[in-house]
Formats: sequence, C-alpha cells, structure tokens
Amino acid sequence: MVITKLKGGLGNQLFQSAAGLRLACARKTKLKMDLSALEDQACRTPRSYEMGAFQFSAEIASLSEVAALVLPAPSRFRGWLPNWTGVRSNPSATERHFHFDPDVLSLPDGSCLEGYWQSERYFADSTDRVRKEFSFRKPPLGQSAEIIAKMASCIAVSLHVRRGDYLTDPAANATHGVCSLDYYRTAIDYISERVSTPVFFLFSDEPEWVRENLEFRGSATVIDHNGPEAGYEDLRLMSQCAHHIIANSSFSWWGAWLNPNRNKIVVAPEKWFADGLRDTSDLLPANWVKL
Repeated sequence: MVITKLKGGLGNQLFQSAAGLRLACARKTKLKMDLSALEDQACRTPRSYEMGAFQFSAEIASLSEVAALVLPAPSRFRGWLPNWTGVRSNPSATERHFHFDPDVLSLPDGSCLEGYWQSERYFADSTDRVRKEFSFRKPPLGQSAEIIAKMASCIAVSLHVRRGDYLTDPAANATHGVCSLDYYRTAIDYISERVSTPVFFLFSDEPEWVRENLEFRGSATVIDHNGPEAGYEDLRLMSQCAHHIIANSSFSWWGAWLNPNRNKIVVAPEKWFADGLRDTSDLLPANWVKL
C-alpha cells in the first residue's frame, strides 16, 4: 500500500494524487489517501476532498493505516534510500524541495508521501493511467454542457486569472503574488498571432475584475456559473479548450494538462512565485511557453 497525504485545493490534490498513483502502479499495490490535513479546520484555508469528481480508484486510508506507515516502522525498510535525508525508520517521504526529486520514484511499497509534488516528472511514465483516473465521473449538465458544445464549434482558448487569497491573504500574496495585466496582454497577443480567430473563455475567482480589466479584439466569454463547490466543472471546461493561458496556479496547470491535444499551445507565467525562493525548472512541461 502507498498512502498520499492530501492538502490544499483541487490542483494540489491532483498533483499529490498523480504522484501517489504512479508510485502505487510501479509497486503494483493499492493507493490510499490520508485526509487528516483536509479535516484540520484550524488551518489557514480549510479545504475539502475534491477527488470524488473523478474516476479515481484510490480509497480513503483509515487512521490505523496512516499510523502504521507514519509512525516508526520495523527496520526492514532501512537502506532503501540511503541518500534520502527525510526517511525515518520507514520510507515515509516528506518533500525536500520544490523541484523534481528522482528519489521519490524509487520509494518502495509501504511508503507515505507528504508534499506537493508539482511536476509532471513524478508521473511521466504513467500519464495514460493518470488521464484515465482523472476523467470525470459524471457527464456535464446544463450550462456547462452548452458551453462545451460552443467550445467544440470554435478554436477555444481558456484564460485563467487567479486572485482571491493571492491578494487578500498577506502570506499568500508575499509567496505567490498575482499575474500582471501585462502578462495577460502579452499572452493574448501570443495566442492571437498563432491561432486564427481564437475564442477566449475566461475563468476567475473574480469574474467582475476580468470583465473590467481584460480587453479582446475578438470574442470572449466569462465563465461564472460554477460556484466554489463545483470547481471541478471549471476544470472540465478548461480541459475542453484547444489552447490555454494559465495563471501561476496549479488549478489552471491541470486545466491545460488534462487537454490531451498534442498540438495545444499552453502559455504560462515564467515567474511562478513572487518570492523567488523555489526552483521551478521542473514545474512546466518542456513544450509549454513561458512569458
């Protein structure tokens, strides 16, 4: 059994689930999810389990199963990863740094992953399995179904603006910051120069700000009918677009990645964190455009 500890919003949960899924597949064992961090209501931004929207086969780990891996274990696991400084007497792995850590791929059965694992390299050899497990459990309905039909009739481009706590929470603002209007203008121009008659679909936690501040020469539609409890529907809609302009957000990272089109253009901000303290060289797939 492999256990992944989930924390953060939907984009973070997808990264954590993908890393755990790949390790469990490689070890031919089950993946289970530790929800203790999500259930901690004392955390700064309470979150809920959001993987239920997908065809995700992992089960929820019991308290006893989590304890069996997280608490000190017999010495049978000693020596698996001699260079892994975070290994206790069992192979529970706490993320050592932001960029890709190849030692994670070598963890054995019986491991517990705790981190964000924000790189495609943690599951690059299992992308077909990840895409299958991250397909949506239920079909789109109502307005979402109508928008998907509209997207299919044009060259659709998703554009995501992340604001919310990136602005209102001082700690989040100092760490993440927000993408500038210059970034979005440059990204829109980049797409418009390479795509004939693009139709933009705009996603944001502050749709009114988008309406008031972003300008387009062509057609643009603000998507605002899905509330916070249905964030997965916005993710579904993003993934139906042909091309993408993402924010410095794991949410729109996944909206773009879940689009299986190999010819897609994905524009991403070169500066992912405002504080510049992390090595983000492994965060974006090599064929995505950094601006």
